[in-house]
Amino acid sequence: MSGGLQLDEIVARLGGVLQGDGSLLVSQVGSLLSAGAGQIAFIASAKYREQLQRTQAAAVIVPPQFADDTLLPRIVHPNPYAYYARVVALLNPAAQGRPGVHPGAVVHSPLPASVSVGENAVVGEDVRIGENVTLYPGCVLGDGVRVGDDSVLYANVVVYDHCVIGRRAIIHAGAVIGADGFGFARDGERWIKIPQIGRVVIGDDVEIGANTSIDRAALDDTVIGDGVKLDNQIQVAHNVSIGDHTAMAGCVGIAGSARIGRRCTVGGAGMISGHLEIADDVHVSAGTLVAKSLSRPGAYTGIFPLAPHQEWLHNAAQIKRLAKLAERVAELEKKLELMGKTS
Repeated sequence: MSGGLQLDEIVARLGGVLQGDGSLLVSQVGSLLSAGAGQIAFIASAKYREQLQRTQAAAVIVPPQFADDTLLPRIVHPNPYAYYARVVALLNPAAQGRPGVHPGAVVHSPLPASVSVGENAVVGEDVRIGENVTLYPGCVLGDGVRVGDDSVLYANVVVYDHCVIGRRAIIHAGAVIGADGFGFARDGERWIKIPQIGRVVIGDDVEIGANTSIDRAALDDTVIGDGVKLDNQIQVAHNVSIGDHTAMAGCVGIAGSARIGRRCTVGGAGMISGHLEIADDVHVSAGTLVAKSLSRPGAYTGIFPLAPHQEWLHNAAQIKRLAKLAERVAELEKKLELMGKTS
């Protein structure tokens, strides 16, 4: 954590409108309920206005419509949540790796002097790593891998041969980039493995959560666009393309050759079938199965509502009867139509 910043220093760096004592020093952030002396909180929703009245925070970040709801020193900004995120980063700068290669690492490629390589890390042949990259202990970079400037790969990240990672990437522990896609051809009772000869290409400013797997393409590239954010334990299959600034929560599964647009979101445990096209600005609710292409932006939900078990069984049984009911209604409509013609 930094030694703290005055409110006017924060505004000078991040913008916004300062109201109140700009010399007030804040050293950390907190919630409206928990923040105390020396801490700054934020409010983004009207449902927390009562908490704004009772907060013990030293200062607050507020949207314009709440600027007059408190006498505390405040920073007014139209997007207080994003502003809060930037303040957190200012007050809690990421730890910088110490440049140099640990004696226990195995490195087969020349590296810039600014790179930090931890114990038991392995860097293959013909690897190119940019400036200020940090490889934590146990990372493995296969032959021909490329990693852009200022990227951080946490412990035990594995990047298979010839995959590409852009600048300022953050890849959390245990992630696997470039394992073989699930490609097999049926031959009678047996499965014949299809060699996966493509790559994974990851853009700039991408963050990938712990134990997430991104498979290499069968022929071309699995592509993760700039600014994409992937949570923990996500599966991205071969030949998938994810557009710029899309975000996905934990345990999402994406089958092969799906193409997902820009600025999309997928809630936790959402499933996307293979070979689908998802338009830009599509938002998929948690637990939803996307089994067809979505050509228009908007929010999509496909979750059967929670109910007591016996009620759920009854509702499921009724749903199974809908097809037969529809057939009966169609027959009745035909009969009524005939009766109308003969009367």
